[in-house]
Amino acid sequence: MSPDHYETILRDSARSGVYHSPQGGMHDLLAAAEKAGFAIFRIDLDGVDGKRALLERLAVALEFPDWFGHNWDALADCLADLSWLEAEGYLILLEHCDGFRADHPGDFATALRIFSDASEIWRSARIPFWVLVDMHADGLAYLPGLD
Repeated sequence: MSPDHYETILRDSARSGVYHSPQGGMHDLLAAAEKAGFAIFRIDLDGVDGKRALLERLAVALEFPDWFGHNWDALADCLADLSWLEAEGYLILLEHCDGFRADHPGDFATALRIFSDASEIWRSARIPFWVLVDMHADGLAYLPGLD
């Protein structure tokens, strides 16, 4: 897949949301996101041992403001705002998710739902907001337009 093709996909805010990360071509995908002026966040979930650690990892990576309350509602509020990280779009890559998903399935599902809700808010504003999840389990669609 060419970086130009990835850039076309990523700029399409109507299709943005939460998806499996692609099996290959991550370098080209990240290059396309950078070229498109996206804020890019690679968040490694390896070793995250619960909700508190997950929220802390997200807060640090996404540079949440001091008012972040380290709870699900505060996560939703911050993801729906991101005014401190103005960009043409957003790409969040959640890496090494399998362990956290296996050990904390409820918290993992809640986090993905909050990311999905945030993507709907950004989609209505016509700003691309992509969350790519690096995991081997079923349940998420793959990035659209890769056929």
